[in-house]
Amino acid sequence: MLDSGRLQCDLCPRFCKLREGQRGLCFVRARSDDRVVLTTYGRSSGFCIDPIEKKPLNHFLPGTPVLSFGTAGCNLACKFCQNWDISKSREFDRLQESASPGAVAEAAVATGCRSVAFTYNDPVIFLEYAVDVASACRERGLRTVAVTAGYITEEPREEFFTHMDAANIDLKAFTERFYWKICGGHLEPVLETLKYLRNETDVWFELTCLLIPGENDSEAEIDKMTEWIVGNLGPDVPLHFTAFHPDWKMRDKPPTPVQTLRRSREIALGNGLCHVYTGNVHDKAGSSTYCHQCGETLIGRDWYLLSDWGIEMHDGMAVCRYCGAGITGVFEHQPGTWGARREPVKIAPL
Repeated sequence: MLDSGRLQCDLCPRFCKLREGQRGLCFVRARSDDRVVLTTYGRSSGFCIDPIEKKPLNHFLPGTPVLSFGTAGCNLACKFCQNWDISKSREFDRLQESASPGAVAEAAVATGCRSVAFTYNDPVIFLEYAVDVASACRERGLRTVAVTAGYITEEPREEFFTHMDAANIDLKAFTERFYWKICGGHLEPVLETLKYLRNETDVWFELTCLLIPGENDSEAEIDKMTEWIVGNLGPDVPLHFTAFHPDWKMRDKPPTPVQTLRRSREIALGNGLCHVYTGNVHDKAGSSTYCHQCGETLIGRDWYLLSDWGIEMHDGMAVCRYCGAGITGVFEHQPGTWGARREPVKIAPL
């Protein structure tokens, strides 16, 4: 409790200071009886089976289906949000689906999914629900995936990621100006999350950066970002450069040219990253996985459809079948065959 009588929410670096009954910027956390509580536990904007590559995760059980869901709200205020109808929602009628943690896990098993993903809006804001779902999934042999901006403070960060098997972290840019002006946040907490994941967890994670013309796509910024990644996270962290399209409050910017994505990929590879991808565009060369040592294709991808498979498993380690070089990630002897399908799922209510 602060001297002003307000209660501070310590989940994320916004540190919202709340009066009784007031919600934080995220919309889903509120003060109730002198506690900060999650007001949307067990409720969702919908459930859907996606290809794991859509998260995007290219080195985590390729080709397998993942049961995906989100809630409403977000703890950032990105002007370019491409899920704004969910993340910026302030209406509970967006949360028409409900399910207990066990029911979510059972639905994933029943539909043949290998994992459950917390996505569409940032799962750190519904931490309690995500953690309980993750626990139910592990009891049934399922993996869990977080798609998040990583905007979370130290203690909740540890609690949240302890229950995750994989994550895609949205590194939105590499300048404080961008984070503050366009997202209403700060860069440093995200970098702290990335270093935490690398140094203190076994969570498999990949990075995504949505390139917006004139905002975060300069060669100088890409160079600086990818040098930092190599130096702090290592060369094996996959990085996805994805194309922007005008949306939400940023409709005055043009879509990202394919050439910008390809040039950014070249810079990242030149700085020592082993696996760099292009996304949200049709670019088979930029979406496939190659051996960093011999250059042979390890996983051919055309959108979400897999073709070539050049990975072998030796003593639980994934290696290139052509030269024997190791490849980091979570792989099996053969890829899944889910393809590009997207199937909505109805789960029995609470």
